[in-house]
Amino acid sequence: MESIQILDAKKHVGETVQIGAWVANKRSSGKIAFLQLRDGTAYFQGIVVKSEVGEEVFQLAKNLNQETAVLVTGEIREDSRSKFGYEIDISGLEVVGESHDYPITPKEHGTDFLMDHRHLWLRSSKQHAIMQIRNEIIRATYEFFNKNGFIKIDPPILTGSAPEGTTDLFETNYFDQKAYLSQSGQLYMEAAAMAFGKVFSFGPTFRAEKSKTRRHLIEFWMIEPEMAFMHQEESLEVQEQYVAFLVQNVLDNCDYALDVLGRDREVLKKYTKLPFPRISYDDAVALLQKNGFDDIQWGDDFGSPHETFIANSFDQPVFILNYPKAIKPFYMKPHPTREDVVICADMIAPEGYGEIIGGSERAIDHEYLLEQIRAHGLDENEYSWYLDLRKYGSVPHTGFGLGLERTVTWLSGIEHVRESIPFPRLLNRIYP
Repeated sequence: MESIQILDAKKHVGETVQIGAWVANKRSSGKIAFLQLRDGTAYFQGIVVKSEVGEEVFQLAKNLNQETAVLVTGEIREDSRSKFGYEIDISGLEVVGESHDYPITPKEHGTDFLMDHRHLWLRSSKQHAIMQIRNEIIRATYEFFNKNGFIKIDPPILTGSAPEGTTDLFETNYFDQKAYLSQSGQLYMEAAAMAFGKVFSFGPTFRAEKSKTRRHLIEFWMIEPEMAFMHQEESLEVQEQYVAFLVQNVLDNCDYALDVLGRDREVLKKYTKLPFPRISYDDAVALLQKNGFDDIQWGDDFGSPHETFIANSFDQPVFILNYPKAIKPFYMKPHPTREDVVICADMIAPEGYGEIIGGSERAIDHEYLLEQIRAHGLDENEYSWYLDLRKYGSVPHTGFGLGLERTVTWLSGIEHVRESIPFPRLLNRIYP
């Protein structure tokens, strides 16, 4: 008898198999017990018929507590009424690990309670589906960059400098000097691009932002490609191709998860159509002002309501191009004909999910970068290695960073970014 995962059930219809699972819920109707089981790949139903298994097994099934671990033996059959499409007629049942007074019951619980029990909440069907989509985005990311000639380079997590400014750094002692948890791997990826041409990193980043919005985490994961001998327009093409690839792979490989989440596939399909629209920062400000956003002036950064309106004006991910120099980091390349903007773009996701990508062409002039480092109040000695990149064979190059959790939130169609990461770190939460 073969042991299987329930996600492979369609390959074993009519066969007797064994599955290790946990009891998510149960109900009984006379001489039949219905067990809602999960095995880590999917939720499915087990049917226990008293006349077929005998009194002892039937009573065992009826008295199983929520989250008891079991080994079930039975025949797989199709069930068109269930979301999964298959169920198991149980002929044998063995308790592996008992569970008593499981705190997360089928009733409604408050967010704080669920976050306090995140280590258990991950077992719920919705959280399970979100993590499957997260996993598919990660898998598809490696596929996309590997097949497009990128090499993965891992930047350090402990750094002595800050690419995005010093106001939201986590500082730590590094023996006899200060160090910081990484805000971004970008500067190191620029160095890697000068060695390997096209590179990408995928790792954790940290921002000590005192923000409680539904879009912010203290610890999150970034995918950061960097490309030598490439200008911004070429980078925008890579960005939109990458995002469309992620969406298509979620559509192709996450059927069960999308069903559980109730995500509209027709909406997601729109996000695979290229090219994505583009609008300049100047025109975006004008669009907002024309539509009653009196709070926005040229030179301001966009907030959530502004990004939402702009994105909804296009019904697709949209690039906002060439932001004011004063509100962007020091390393961005200045516009060739304007002193007030830089060559950059943010990709804004539709449906109110905000920025998922930030990118730019990088400044390549040594003296300009040195001037910008000083103007931003940064220690030029900490950036001497970065300035070296402009002294020894500097070339045009560009890159971007995609926030994994915001992308998971968007493609899952969920409300809050805290559900897009297994164990979120928030302003007032570092447990569990």
